[in-house]
Amino acid sequence: MNNAIEAELRRFPNTGRFLEGRLRSAMSEEERQRLEDMASIVERHDHGDRLISRGSRCDQSTMLVEGFMLRTLESDGKRFVVSFHVPGDFVDLHCFALKRLDHNIDCIGPCKVASVPHDEIIRTMREAPHLAHLFWFSTLLDAAMHREWILKLEQLKTPRRIAHVFAEIWRRLEMVGLGYPDGFETPLRQSDVAEMCGATPIHTNRAISELRRLGIADFHRGRVTVRDRAALERYADFSPDYLYGEGGLQVREGELSADGRP
Repeated sequence: MNNAIEAELRRFPNTGRFLEGRLRSAMSEEERQRLEDMASIVERHDHGDRLISRGSRCDQSTMLVEGFMLRTLESDGKRFVVSFHVPGDFVDLHCFALKRLDHNIDCIGPCKVASVPHDEIIRTMREAPHLAHLFWFSTLLDAAMHREWILKLEQLKTPRRIAHVFAEIWRRLEMVGLGYPDGFETPLRQSDVAEMCGATPIHTNRAISELRRLGIADFHRGRVTVRDRAALERYADFSPDYLYGEGGLQVREGELSADGRP
């Protein structure tokens, strides 16, 4: 973890990773403290806990402090993973507007979360519109990533889909100070990867073996090891632009002013 992120976490232990690697620099000191104060209700959850069930009413939204979470749908007795979340993500801000989600939020491995009451978000919209704008930005990031997943599921065969998931997770963990030079660690199992890529467990096992054989990536007990990052990203047809942390889609310094106007 880099020193800047460590310093943020010492001062803002529950929200110090929010928008890190993207627009955290656009948040004022007052906004950072306001968000930390909003996220004061902290809980821990175990692997497999369902934080939110499809259709249940929501009166608060969740900041993921530690661990990983999955957005899931269920059909014909099967679970499908439609996205994942890493520390610093405002996981279910969507339910502020929707009140009831059309999907589930599941913990993968142990998680620490901080809850933000919707009444506080309403107050922020009125009293701190620039911070509310950043909340909106974080929600639209989820939509951008979801579109990329849809595209890659259509374009790529299973080994390359898995490589794309690995490349994205690595980049997102790196943004929040949790990646390693040669890969990353997660509580993901092979069955979770299968649900992410719309593949059977047997097909996923073969695809992961293919990645290992080609020297693209090795996946063992949640640890992904990559010898050549450029080779992984080429194989996966991965470009990080859609993550809005770098590249042509990055929001540049000064494009989002403190008064909330572009």
